[in-house]
Amino acid sequence: MRHLLHATLAAMVIAAPVGAQGIDPTAGWPNTDFSTAIIDLSEVRSGGVPRDGIPALDAPRMIQAAREDGLDGAEPVLTVAFEGTAARAYPLRYLTWHEIVNDEVGGFPFAVTYCPLCNSAMVFDRRVGDQVLSFGVSGNLRHSDMIMFDRETESWWQQAIGEGIVGVHAGTQLRELPGWLESWDSFRAAYPDGVVMAEPRGYRRPYGRNPYVGYDTSGWPFLYSGEEPPHGIDPLARVVRYEDHAWTLERLAREGSVTEAGVTITWQAGVASALDAPQVAAGRDVGRIRVRNAAGQDLPHDVMFAFAFHAFWPEGTWMLDR
Repeated sequence: MRHLLHATLAAMVIAAPVGAQGIDPTAGWPNTDFSTAIIDLSEVRSGGVPRDGIPALDAPRMIQAAREDGLDGAEPVLTVAFEGTAARAYPLRYLTWHEIVNDEVGGFPFAVTYCPLCNSAMVFDRRVGDQVLSFGVSGNLRHSDMIMFDRETESWWQQAIGEGIVGVHAGTQLRELPGWLESWDSFRAAYPDGVVMAEPRGYRRPYGRNPYVGYDTSGWPFLYSGEEPPHGIDPLARVVRYEDHAWTLERLAREGSVTEAGVTITWQAGVASALDAPQVAAGRDVGRIRVRNAAGQDLPHDVMFAFAFHAFWPEGTWMLDR
């Protein structure tokens, strides 16, 4: 596998599969109750960065979309559009280096998350019972997916499934919210009055550069030792996950639209891969996905790599060619 430049304070280079062999990923967590773990802790691996080595963002600065002139039209953004509020775009050029954004709009707290190693971009309600959580990046991985932690209890959370896996909140499920990846051009066209996350201040990061050059066409996922997906599907092929069903992006791009399992999924060209070329804006076109119900409402979903779907939904349903 190619060398991957991971985001540390020193922009250190990690060469797979060396990673973090010999490092105890549970060390340095004195406030986390590991006796509550609902996973096998031997599956946890250090990603090579310490807790908060990839700094999550809080209350990001947002600007009017019309004022943003630094993004390329094909660049991917994660769109969040809550009813009654201006749509918000979170560029992957920033999420790649920060992975979690703790945000709030109209008094509603939510977290925007992106795990580049799984290509998993998900939005969660930050409320658990009467408590509002804020999330950070633990530096640990399980099945190559980011393990988040909440700052209030230092419980660990699996990003791909939105579930607490260790600590006070082990077994607790976060509520997933609708969000989708699209191009900057398509966001501006759909939401001329929308807002976009501005470039974070105070961080020395080469925003716009891809630290995972060629990752989504490499032969094997970083620090992953699980099974390959079934049906001969490439481990790093993109799939659309809705609940426990998965459709390959290859099929969706070929058919354009499918209505199955109670949802309609559409594919349109025009979105650059954030994990391909040295510059995010120059990535090959992987298209954009919308997942809606019969009433046309957007539904929570994910566009992730096939290996991650198989790892977290081993009994999931693969929606293959008809």
